[in-house]
Amino acid sequence: MSVTAAPNGSERALLPMATPARTRAAVRELLRPHRALAVAGFGTMMLATAVGLLTQPLLGHIVDAVAEHRSPDALTWPVLALAGVALVQGLTTALGMSLVSRLGETALARLRELFVARALSLPLERLERAGSGDLNARVTRDVSRVADAVRGALPELARSGLSIVLTLGALALLDWRFLLAALAAVPVQAHTARWYVRNAVPLYAKERIAAGAQQQQLLDTIGGARTVRAHRLQEGHTRQVTERSRAAVELTMRGVRLVLRFYSRLHIAEYVGLTAVLVTGYWLVRSGSASIGTATAAALYFHSLFGPVNTALVLLDDAQSATAGLARLVGVVDEPAPSPGDGAGDRAAAVPGAPAVTLTGVSHAYAPGRPVLDGVDLQVRPKERVALVGTTGAGKTTLAKLVAGLHRPTAGRVDVGGTEPDGSGRLVGLVTQEVHVFAGPLADDLRLARPDAGDDELREALAAVGALGWAEQLPDGLDTVVGDGGHRLTADRAQQLALARVLLADPPVVVLDEATAEAGSSGARLLDEAAERALRGRTALVVAHRLSQAAAADRVVVLDGGRVVEQGTHDELLAARGRYAALWRAWSDNRSASPTGLTDRTGLTELPAPAEPAAGGSPAAH
Repeated sequence: MSVTAAPNGSERALLPMATPARTRAAVRELLRPHRALAVAGFGTMMLATAVGLLTQPLLGHIVDAVAEHRSPDALTWPVLALAGVALVQGLTTALGMSLVSRLGETALARLRELFVARALSLPLERLERAGSGDLNARVTRDVSRVADAVRGALPELARSGLSIVLTLGALALLDWRFLLAALAAVPVQAHTARWYVRNAVPLYAKERIAAGAQQQQLLDTIGGARTVRAHRLQEGHTRQVTERSRAAVELTMRGVRLVLRFYSRLHIAEYVGLTAVLVTGYWLVRSGSASIGTATAAALYFHSLFGPVNTALVLLDDAQSATAGLARLVGVVDEPAPSPGDGAGDRAAAVPGAPAVTLTGVSHAYAPGRPVLDGVDLQVRPKERVALVGTTGAGKTTLAKLVAGLHRPTAGRVDVGGTEPDGSGRLVGLVTQEVHVFAGPLADDLRLARPDAGDDELREALAAVGALGWAEQLPDGLDTVVGDGGHRLTADRAQQLALARVLLADPPVVVLDEATAEAGSSGARLLDEAAERALRGRTALVVAHRLSQAAAADRVVVLDGGRVVEQGTHDELLAARGRYAALWRAWSDNRSASPTGLTDRTGLTELPAPAEPAAGGSPAAH
């Protein structure tokens, strides 16, 4: 596991990389179900290479015919044979490359599926420790490197390897001394390859890590721009971006210099081998052990090795880069998965009705020594709606994530109906301020919550949150493509869509973490009404960004510094004249001072809490 510094000074525990042995084993596992395709592909490539090796003897025959002053008719069949060789080799090469490419693409597709499935199952806090940039780099750069290698390097490497082996065999058939002469280049090539691999493997691994750290720093700086400006951290973040970028560039330039030295050593090997073959040919022809045509064929054979040998060695560059990327993908695939006994479906089924939510001595810290929650005790009764109120950094979002099962407390226990939540969304549904609209038909986006839902059920859920009207007015109704590349939904409508998903998923407990915060003044009332319908009959925890939401709750819990400092009904807390009453007065004054009379904000959540970093994007509605 690699470690890099995080912007807040703590260390990020990057996702692991697989060992070389484990990476090779993973490749074998991916290819094992496709043995027939592998045999067909490599067998066809071998046939193509063997046919192509007939070219040099045919050219040697032509040279002998000319040297011996034979009639022009003696050249007819070798020329026709060369044309036939070119045709057959071209067809079989195309077929073999196609089969090998299909093999690689099939294995890569399976690897992608495994990677995505495991990445989606990783605990959110594990991803937070690594940083979203690490996972983003793997799913973009590393997948791209491996895909490029599968589509280009793998077929070419297979063809080059077969060409080398069969050409050396052909040299031996001409005369074993030609083979010995050709092998004079091998020590230089082997030393070059060993030197390159020894230096390239750790270099490319460091480059991947540096690229991930650079991407994470950019995400932290740009994604948290408001916080960076508010706390005047621009200089520090700029310095960190520069340092990360400089480290990535330096490693890239080291790679370029390594490749240039690699190429120069390959040229030396070519000159050594060709000189040895030509000298051997001259000696054999002079002694009468071989004809000029045979010596010509030997020289052409060795010259034809320049291409595949150099290709194979040069592809080590792509292969090492792809291997480093593959190790990073396999490292994620090998991350431990949740045990079958933690299945959300079984747990949700075991919880009857609307369960109670109990927090006992709950503490949580994102970094050692910096607790965000400290000894919180709280009970939410079945079907009770509790609003969490507090200033920025009070711990509201962290508490909501603990109840939703996205984090596990560092101390204490969270209990939902007699079990611990697991973040699957089946037991506790979560809607956050950041809602993702997936690209595709609107109906498919809704069915993410319940794949077997019929059209009538989708319409019923949309109607319940006040979204059916605009949904049916879309160009193709529920079949309208939304999200990236499709019809863009406003923030208000995206939140309505998230609340409709909650109704379809039908979890017994719902957590709203500032779920209506993105609504403008005109949409706030509509979204509050939609949330009211979505929460009806369920146990609910609402992180309130408008105190009107707290006033409508059954009970208000006020957090400060990670502790519960007040709780009670709205009227009880106003009468107590404590922290909540002060917030209410500030909110009322702010609202009255607004030109529209609709401004609800009191500064409760205007700045992200330093101890509650946005975790690479809060999860969308379950």
